[in-house]
Amino acid sequence: MLDQLRRMAVLATVVEQGSLVAAARQLQTTTSAVSQQLRALERDMGVTLLHRSTRRISLTPAGERFVQGCQAMLAAAREAQTQLHHLRDAPEGELRISAPVGAARQIGPALGPLLSANPGMSLHLEVDDGFTDLVAKRIDLAVRFGRLPDSNWVAQRIGQRTVGLYAAPAYLARRGVPTSMSDLTRHDWVFLRSDSGAMRSLSLVGPEGREEVLRVSPRASSNNQLSLQQFCEAGIGLALLSAEDVDESQAQGRLLPLLPGWSLPTLPVYVMTPQRDAQPAKVRHAIEALRPAFSGSPSTAHPTSSASSASSTASARSAPDGR
Repeated sequence: MLDQLRRMAVLATVVEQGSLVAAARQLQTTTSAVSQQLRALERDMGVTLLHRSTRRISLTPAGERFVQGCQAMLAAAREAQTQLHHLRDAPEGELRISAPVGAARQIGPALGPLLSANPGMSLHLEVDDGFTDLVAKRIDLAVRFGRLPDSNWVAQRIGQRTVGLYAAPAYLARRGVPTSMSDLTRHDWVFLRSDSGAMRSLSLVGPEGREEVLRVSPRASSNNQLSLQQFCEAGIGLALLSAEDVDESQAQGRLLPLLPGWSLPTLPVYVMTPQRDAQPAKVRHAIEALRPAFSGSPSTAHPTSSASSASSTASARSAPDGR
């Protein structure tokens, strides 16, 4: 069938160009090869399509009818190629993105200018902290944090998130403010995507550059980052949260940072695509638009107030509820 379609395209090109020589030039082949393709097509069809002479060609009645379909096929193929080149070179069509809750609020501001500049482009965002079936959801681009699961998709790092340790003032008033790694073992924890009884490893680097590893068990867990933050603000326990996510809660006093001078490893941010090469323009441009949104530089020390100020604030805010 592919050979037959190729021969039909040759016939349409011969008629379009007016001669075998001109068609051979257009197809970047020899006149002999063009003639062979036409003879094979006539043999397969069982009918003569062209009258040939040294100076000109003319279609037979059967050829006149048959070539109309060949020309339509060739025109459709050229149009499909043009559309594909357009998608490759200009952002167009629906861009389907998958992102965790912690990244969702940055997608709109990052891609808004791209959408404004390209009216033919639209956006659909799938927000899920779980492992979305990227193929079933027809995802073009996935934003992911931290360690990536095994996948055939191609990942490229576009930035990082600063991670810190936080707690609610009422919780700290009730349980005390931790000032060392050993204090952390006596506190309740909330974790992302963790079974209730599972142990988790926590690695922090102290003011003198010494790394310490702590294993703790969560009191509560969730597969949703926003729910995890809400657990922490409700005073259920300590939580590891992205500094970018809690800036408003911290400014309003709902969360307080802990262990000033200690730092956690930054959380890498990746974009995942089905393949590395031959990306559509909408995907290439989206990746470049997302880079600045996640390119925050790593921090060597957690951006916190002092432990003593956190303790006094927690004590003051706990007075009304009596705990």
